[in-house]
Amino acid sequence: MSIRNQVSLIGRITKELEVKSFDNDSKVLNFSIAVDDSYLNKTTGEEVKRSYFINCVARNKMAEHIDKNYKKGYQIAITGKLTSRSYENNGQTVYVSEVEIATTDILLRREVEIKS
Repeated sequence: MSIRNQVSLIGRITKELEVKSFDNDSKVLNFSIAVDDSYLNKTTGEEVKRSYFINCVARNKMAEHIDKNYKKGYQIAITGKLTSRSYENNGQTVYVSEVEIATTDILLRREVEIKS
C-alpha cells in the first residue's frame, strides 16, 4: 500500500489575491482559505461551529490561473500536498505549514445573500 501526501479542502478565499513575479520568470501566489467545521458538544448537545484558516501556495501557471479566475470571497475546492518550510525573522526561526495547490475548482463565485 502506497501512502500519499494529499490534501483536499473546500473553503473561502480570505483576502485579495496578488501574484509575485521573480527575475527567473517564476511566480508565486500565497493566500489563505477559511474552512468551516463543526462538532456536537457532548455536554450541552449543541452544535459548535468553528473556522480554520489554511495557508495555501500556488506556483507559476497555477498562480496565474487562480489570480485570473478567483477573488476574495469565492468558495474554492483545492487539492494539493501539505508542505512545511522555515525562515529566520529577527533571529527567530519561523515555521510555516501550507498546502501547495495542484488543482482547483470554483464552487461559488460570490456570497449568497439571504433575504428574510
